[in-house]
Amino acid sequence: MPQEGFQSIITAFLVALVAIIGLNSFVVINPGQAGVLSILGKAQNEPLLEGLHFKPPLISDVDVYDVTVQKFEVPAQSETKDLQQLTASFAINFRLDPTRVVEIRRTQGTLQNLVAKVIAPQTQESFKIAAARRTVEESITQRSELKKDFDSALGARLEKYAVMVLDTSIVDLNFSREFAKAVEDKQIAEQSAQRAVYVAQEASQQAQAEVNRAQGKAEAQRLLAETLKAQGGELVLQKEAIAAWREGGAQMPEVLVMGDQSAGVPFLFNMSKLPQAAAQQGQ
Repeated sequence: MPQEGFQSIITAFLVALVAIIGLNSFVVINPGQAGVLSILGKAQNEPLLEGLHFKPPLISDVDVYDVTVQKFEVPAQSETKDLQQLTASFAINFRLDPTRVVEIRRTQGTLQNLVAKVIAPQTQESFKIAAARRTVEESITQRSELKKDFDSALGARLEKYAVMVLDTSIVDLNFSREFAKAVEDKQIAEQSAQRAVYVAQEASQQAQAEVNRAQGKAEAQRLLAETLKAQGGELVLQKEAIAAWREGGAQMPEVLVMGDQSAGVPFLFNMSKLPQAAAQQGQ
């Protein structure tokens, strides 16, 4: 092989080697990421934040962590203050502290290990703390307070592991079948009691209405009696009699003769029937 050709091969090899070394001497950390530089397997103290960073070629590695918002759904179970079983499922939004990824690398290794070995157990413990402060009925009726206690306990616990809790939500909250049956029976009893109260109130109102009607009728009769006793009362009585006759649908008489004024009631008869009545008396 000519010497010139051999030199060309050597030169090309050196250029390729330099290029490979050059490319492996830098790492780019994108926004939303943080890296941990390890040289010969030992994690360095300073995290690599977004940007371009130098790393020793061939003898170093960079572990990149996603430090954007993560979401995991974690189940939990606990006993309440009244020793009832309560199960829940929490959706936890969190992110890793980018300035502490070296700590995560050294203690947990990967994000999957962090979730399985830290976040899930601490969620369980935090739920136990929150549930033990109230009865199962209070846990259901005071759901926002239960969540508040849970958030406080979980945030304090995960902060120690470089995990920042942003938000949590109770996806599901369940209790035992025995308690569900007790709640149903209680609701039925309350509805029956409310119905009984309503019936009693309705009866009382009807009775009061009858009393009011009786009092009103008595008062009307008293006023009528006073009117009849007063001067001109006979005319009122006659007017009432005529009105009652009309309302009864009877035919108006052709002749109206007023009787004894002291009687107070008009005497009414039909003149057309007088001859017929006289004839019957003659027979």
